[in-house]
Amino acid sequence: MRIIAGLYRGRTLKTLRGLELRPTSDRLRETLFDVLGSTVEGSLFIDAYAGSGAVGLEALSRGARHVSFIEENAAAGRIIQANLASLDALDHADIIRASVRKGLRLLQERGVQADFCFLDPPYAARRDYAQSLLWLSESRIIAPDGLIILQHSRKEALEEQTGRCLRVRLLAQGSNALSFYKIRATMSEK
Repeated sequence: MRIIAGLYRGRTLKTLRGLELRPTSDRLRETLFDVLGSTVEGSLFIDAYAGSGAVGLEALSRGARHVSFIEENAAAGRIIQANLASLDALDHADIIRASVRKGLRLLQERGVQADFCFLDPPYAARRDYAQSLLWLSESRIIAPDGLIILQHSRKEALEEQTGRCLRVRLLAQGSNALSFYKIRATMSEK
């Protein structure tokens, strides 16, 4: 696995072998960041269910100001730490070794307002998609124009709307898909 573009282009990333991790492929990451384009520059980015951290590291390479990696697996957290160290990018990231819900709550308590939140839960954990979207729609962690991006199986039809999260784009590639959600403003926020 490698960084596709930006400051760290071509750099190889360490990954975990033998665990049931499903790293986001180079091709799917390229598609994701082609869609996001220059909006990544200067952004606050959350990579939840981070695994090896490939998505968040790609965001850093493309100019994100800061990336918060949320990963419960201790071995995966060490891989993210090693990847950040090899890129000399430790000052631009934090690693939260907790469940995604706990990690997101911690970031909210810190007052984080992310421009992007990328979630890639295990495909078998369908409940996590809806629960995470519902929690995010009710939280203050996503900036007003922010995006929530879910990677999921192409066979899995996610809801068009969950809470205040409304899907604005669906991209399918191979057996994977990316669903992009925005949070609708309430009347009091307009």
